[in-house]
Amino acid sequence: MLISPAFAQAAGGTPESSLMSFLPLILMFVVLYFLMIRPQMKRAKEHKAMIAALSKGDEVVTAGGVVGKIIDIDEAYVTIDAGSSNPVNIHVQKQAVQTLLPKGTIKSI
Repeated sequence: MLISPAFAQAAGGTPESSLMSFLPLILMFVVLYFLMIRPQMKRAKEHKAMIAALSKGDEVVTAGGVVGKIIDIDEAYVTIDAGSSNPVNIHVQKQAVQTLLPKGTIKSI
C-alpha cells in the first residue's frame, strides 16, 4: 500500500496544560489592575473627598488653569474670584476644581 493509515491523536490535553495557557492572560490582568486601575480609583476617591471639603475662602486652581479664591459654593457650582484689582467672578462646576492651594498662595486677591 502506498498510503499508510493515519491514527487520530488523543482528544484534548491535560487539565494543567489548559490552565497554563491562560496563566499569562491572568497575570497580565493582575499587573494591569495594580499598575493602572487601582491608582486611578485612588486618585478619583481623593478628588471626590477634596471636592466635598471645599469651603468659602479656599484658594483653588481649575482644570482650565484659572487661579482664584472661592467666594460662593452651590451644590454643583463654585463661584471663583479670579481678579486682582477688579473682581472677576467665574462660575465653574465643582468637578472642574483641580487643586486646592495652601492658604496665602494668592497674594494679589
